[in-house]
Amino acid sequence: MRTFGLIGFPLKHSFSPEYFSKKFKQENIHAEYKLFPIEHISELPSLVDKHPTLVGLNVTIPYKEKVIDYLDDIGGEAKYIKAVNTIVINRDNDNVKLIGYNTDVEGFEKSLQKRLRDYMAKALIIGSGATSKTAYRVLEKYNIEVTFVTRHKADKKNYITYDEVTGETIRNNQIIINTTPVGMYPEIDNYPPIPYSKITHRHLLFDVIYNPSLTKFLEFGSKAGAEIINGYEMLKYQAEASWLLWNNS
Repeated sequence: MRTFGLIGFPLKHSFSPEYFSKKFKQENIHAEYKLFPIEHISELPSLVDKHPTLVGLNVTIPYKEKVIDYLDDIGGEAKYIKAVNTIVINRDNDNVKLIGYNTDVEGFEKSLQKRLRDYMAKALIIGSGATSKTAYRVLEKYNIEVTFVTRHKADKKNYITYDEVTGETIRNNQIIINTTPVGMYPEIDNYPPIPYSKITHRHLLFDVIYNPSLTKFLEFGSKAGAEIINGYEMLKYQAEASWLLWNNS
């Protein structure tokens, strides 16, 4: 039986095990999907050694960038954004090679593109982690001007702090994407501190969080008439893209 899994820490209420277990059952696939919570990314080599049937891994926070140092190579979009969410484990007798990819880009793009409108020319990306790089990579493809919103002042032209997000900032950016874990279960009453009163029906709010399905961030956007979307659809797309890599690489 082939084994697939997810590494990260902590691993609570993760999407992938339920999704893949259901897929394996429905499609009569002889495989299993496990959670591998590791406290430090340096545990990855020993994890791979201990599980000889392990042929594919997904990677979640906080290791999407740190894991690169433990891989033999990276391919596809991972080369551009320097973040990995999928690992293909190639085993040839005692020779084991780990190749990293990023299917979040495909997942995010497929989820976003059908909701884009011609007038949506500027976007705010809340956060500066690996997922923010995913969002930026996709928006860049569509020639959408991006401003990052972070907690601390960054010495970069397109970075601002929460304190610098004004009503005019909201009006000028028709897409607002939350790439942080703020508002994720169990801290469901939290939300990024931006002026939600300036959001209109011409805005699109995208939250990469899927649990809860309606975060405060999205709830405030919906009440203002904006189109909203959570991260569930993105996760499904990236999961299927991971599955293709595991079976065709």
